[in-house]
Amino acid sequence: MIRKEIQARIEYEDAEVLAIHDIHPQAPQHLLIIPKKHIAKVADMEIPDIPMLGNLIFQARQIAARRGLEDYRLVFNNGEGAGQSVFHIHLHLLGGRRMNWPPG
Repeated sequence: MIRKEIQARIEYEDAEVLAIHDIHPQAPQHLLIIPKKHIAKVADMEIPDIPMLGNLIFQARQIAARRGLEDYRLVFNNGEGAGQSVFHIHLHLLGGRRMNWPPG
């Protein structure tokens, strides 16, 4: 997706981040905020990646605001057992319905 080899509905892009609509949405609004730097999973992040992580969260906030979402959920999955199926970290932005707890 980052290299535009897989078709995606792009919501936002800058030099560091790509935000796309999830192809299997779990909520009325479900977007993925993806860093362009490849990191397989959250557990693989290092200290120099902290600003990029902050930018992912900030961009999720910006996208939510533009889409009129006041209540939303942000999720990272780390590893197959947690539901990670694509091994390039990405932040899920879910909204448009009531979120229940516990999530799993």
